Amino acid sequence: MPKVPEPGGLNLGPSGRHALGQVRLMTYVVTEVCIKCKYMDCVEVCPVDCFYEGENMLVIHPDECIDCGVCEPECPVDAIKPDTEPSLDRWLDINRQYSDSWPNITTKKPAPPDADAFVNEPGKFDKYFSANPGEGD
Repeated sequence: MPKVPEPGGLNLGPSGRHALGQVRLMTYVVTEVCIKCKYMDCVEVCPVDCFYEGENMLVIHPDECIDCGVCEPECPVDAIKPDTEPSLDRWLDINRQYSDSWPNITTKKPAPPDADAFVNEPGKFDKYFSANPGEGD
């Protein structure tokens, strides 16, 4: 049986596809639920430090994520999802775009004081998303 390459061992294009167009590695993505909540329980458990900090949310660098899944249950608002779930292509693109420009974050910081007020609010991307970077570590 052939050995499956490590996630970092493939040269993937921007679409996440191998040169043959058939292989796509799974990653986790941070979704809209994180906006204005920005709990950081996830960053401390990530073994590869693939979280990046925006002004009011976090993202995961999809090329750095090793699909271990330890961050998903740590998020108290269920904002982290595997990109294999339906309708997450937009969030994969957002995570990829902003992880290239926002600073890396590896240490948990306090959530915003009003975070709990935004947990179940719908439509947060259009209302509140900020492309501005956070402070990082």
